[in-house]
Amino acid sequence: MGGGTGVDAAWLKARGREVLLTDASPAMVAEAARKLGPDAAEVVAIEQLDRLAERGERFDGAFSNFAALNCVSDLAPMGRSLARLVRPGGHVVLVVFGCCCPGEMITEAVRGRFRNVLRRARKGDVPATLAGRSFSVRYYRRAAIMAAMAPEFRYAGRTAIGLFVPPSAAEPWISRHPSLLAGLEAADRIAAHRLAPFGDHILYCFERRREGDAA
Repeated sequence: MGGGTGVDAAWLKARGREVLLTDASPAMVAEAARKLGPDAAEVVAIEQLDRLAERGERFDGAFSNFAALNCVSDLAPMGRSLARLVRPGGHVVLVVFGCCCPGEMITEAVRGRFRNVLRRARKGDVPATLAGRSFSVRYYRRAAIMAAMAPEFRYAGRTAIGLFVPPSAAEPWISRHPSLLAGLEAADRIAAHRLAPFGDHILYCFERRREGDAA
């Protein structure tokens, strides 16, 4: 979901998975189709996943990476669609921006961009720019994500991605210090579960309930 140019989907396919990539951008889907094949990528926005359910598609799991969901204004339609699309016992993995990233706060403060220090604490639509293009993002807290996935999915935990490793705002400086970066990556592996709320990104895992499972 929100698979972009298909890097993650190609990785999964190379490991024997049957993959259908969806993205709202026709240009992204065209690029992904070159990697995956024409029948493995489709123009479908995350808010429109019911289109797949209506034609009878079913999957063992679903995956959304690198904050594609933060560009969605309401997660509830996604949760309802996934309840129809994912088979009982299947898993859904969602990677979203964290709402409290100390690394970003420090980086933005050092660079004098003080208005960005607490931007992830804001609720509702937050203005953002990328490559000169303006758009809005939403920083979803755990309660909102769990509410969108209820009641058909069981929350199975979360882990931080980019806890001590600084966010992309620290480039290119951090890449010029490979030993430091390796140490920060090792610290991430140790603390990523316990300190999950403080990651640059947070990976959430859910399991589709089977019939008769307790809520």
